[in-house]
Amino acid sequence: MAEARARQNLLTKPQGSLGRLEELSIQLAGIQGRPIPQIRHKAIITMAGDHGVVAEGVSVYPQEVTAQMVYNFLSGGAGINVIARQVGARIIVVDMGVATEMEANPRLLSRKVALGTRNMALGSAMTTEQAVKAIETGIEVVAGEVAKGLDIVGTGDMGIGNTTASSAIYAVMLAKPVAEVTGRGTGIADNQLRHKIEVIDRALAVNRPNSNQPLDVLAKVGGFEMGGLSGVMLAAAAHRIPVVIDGFISGAAALIATALSPGLKDFLIAAHVSAETGHSLLLRHLGLKPLLDLDMRLGEGTGAALGIFLAETAARVLGEMSTFTEAGVSERNELGD
Repeated sequence: MAEARARQNLLTKPQGSLGRLEELSIQLAGIQGRPIPQIRHKAIITMAGDHGVVAEGVSVYPQEVTAQMVYNFLSGGAGINVIARQVGARIIVVDMGVATEMEANPRLLSRKVALGTRNMALGSAMTTEQAVKAIETGIEVVAGEVAKGLDIVGTGDMGIGNTTASSAIYAVMLAKPVAEVTGRGTGIADNQLRHKIEVIDRALAVNRPNSNQPLDVLAKVGGFEMGGLSGVMLAAAAHRIPVVIDGFISGAAALIATALSPGLKDFLIAAHVSAETGHSLLLRHLGLKPLLDLDMRLGEGTGAALGIFLAETAARVLGEMSTFTEAGVSERNELGD
């Protein structure tokens, strides 16, 4: 990082004039362990899972939309497909726990832990063993992608009901009232939002998740895709690969992962601040500055894809921009203004 910072200060520009791009390039250098980071092989891992709490009426969309959207990912028609194509990133779609059996597809990684989680309003969403399996699955998926070539990874999600589970994780891990970290998800009305908050409060009262035990929190009120994304983050950091996290759901996964391994924070890049309530609280908690603020709340990894584009840009500027000496440009006069 020191070498990257020194090079930034020699490039043909006023020092600091590229702002966050300069900071980002220095962070990338530290993560990758090379003074000039390289970003060629880009991937977005989008994990899908269903949530039993949907039975409580917390979403305006039916549960079958999860499977339908996964098929949309596979056919290339979703928002993440469009943005990933633009930034040149491959997409890995993983079935972590869609509530229906998916048709075999070479573009789909079937890693189903179960046919959706149980209803957390009535008891634990999953067993501890299932929570561990979800995290281990994320680790295994990253290992497979590293073998293909991987310089940076983004996290994405799909699952009707997943903002409800994520809000529960936020409330526990950030020690905040449920109402403060619960938003409208897929666009619910005021009365539905009040009901959603009540359902989460009930789930926390029934399960009493222990904020000092991240696996306990994941098992009691989380989702399979969140566990999987936690594993993705941990594995990427272990391989010195920067992780660009998406929005609200990825944030819940990051809360679990950083509680398991606090040093992970240095390997995370916040793509954007979600329009979903509570996400800005998470970013402050983790000490992450978002690269973008576009009022996005789609998920899928769409924000992460944009973040990957900026990360690649930052790395290219550091590596390809000429220094004052190389360009024959006079450096600043320290006595001037």
